Amino acid sequence: MLEEARLRTQQFQSTMEEQGIDLVLLTDESSIAYFAGFWGYLGVEFGRPTFLVLKRGDEPAVITPLMESEMVNNMTWIDRVLPWEDEGSNRWEHVLARAIGDSPGTMHVEKPVLPGLVRDVLDVNYSSVTLADISPMLAAQRTIKSPVEIEVMKQAGRIGAVMMEAAQNNLREGVKEYEVALAILDAGTRAAAGFLTGKGWEAYVSPVIHNLQIMQSGRDTAMVHRRAAVKPLARRDPVYFCFCNLLEFKHYRLGFDRLFFIGEVTDEAVRIQETAIDAQRAALSEIRAGVKASEVAAAANAVYRERGVAPGYRTGRSIGMAYLESPELKEGDNTELRSGMTFAVDGGVTVTGETGGRIGDSIVVTETGFEFITEYPREVTIVQG
Repeated sequence: MLEEARLRTQQFQSTMEEQGIDLVLLTDESSIAYFAGFWGYLGVEFGRPTFLVLKRGDEPAVITPLMESEMVNNMTWIDRVLPWEDEGSNRWEHVLARAIGDSPGTMHVEKPVLPGLVRDVLDVNYSSVTLADISPMLAAQRTIKSPVEIEVMKQAGRIGAVMMEAAQNNLREGVKEYEVALAILDAGTRAAAGFLTGKGWEAYVSPVIHNLQIMQSGRDTAMVHRRAAVKPLARRDPVYFCFCNLLEFKHYRLGFDRLFFIGEVTDEAVRIQETAIDAQRAALSEIRAGVKASEVAAAANAVYRERGVAPGYRTGRSIGMAYLESPELKEGDNTELRSGMTFAVDGGVTVTGETGGRIGDSIVVTETGFEFITEYPREVTIVQG
């Protein structure tokens, strides 16, 4: 992975050379991980920013809190790691100024995700410098995944299948939602550990699956993003699991959703879930290199309208090291799909205050279609618990 990160950085700096870009300052965790190969645990939310400084024709530099620097040195291929301290001449503002050097005419940053803490300092210390947005150029490189990246994402998909199986196997009347969530975290962590050697860079990759499980049951399936709580499961409950903020491995994040029914299911609930499944199937049938993102969304929306359901905001989103990358599968996004793009593709129906139907998978685009990254039955599933 570190060699992969080094090659990505060389490719990006070559593009900087072609575009005449002298300086890029990256602050987003996923962008730093993409190029430098590491991610920290004390982020800007603790008032502790980390930076990756890229200059045309110069070696990259990582600026990181002193307390993180030993770990960073062991996780990155970059030789120039510059630690900053909480007080004195080595505060991050001063270390950053020394790394940047003479005041540039233009500084390229990720404008949509530039932390306010950093922006305030740049506005004061570099008031005469133009801040340009590097996000489109960065997205253009990150959108197409390499074979190494796709293999890591497929490993994450196999971890996700183990997690979903644990979810399904723990569904029964009377079990509380959080108990199912705990089983998912345990199963996912054990599966992830099986892909790690514990040597070299992987010694610093945690297998622990974490974050609040998006899970709803019964009438609460209309809430979409409700978290697992102390509610006991009941017979005839639909139970929905979304792993979109949970399924992460080696910093790659997938989309993966399933819905199950406990004991029995009504005809209306079947109709709603089948609408979601059919909408996803219609979207997937359109995916291949050369098709526009909006055309994929249109295929799903046609199913919703035919079944008397309002289409959602989007049918899918690009996935990778960030929760949301570009492009998106939605109306108005006319990006042409290319082989190597990866997406979470969803089907979803909400009946406000009553119920919902959901399904979601991660895929990689190929020249003639796509391949699933996540694999689990795509059907109305009744659990006899």
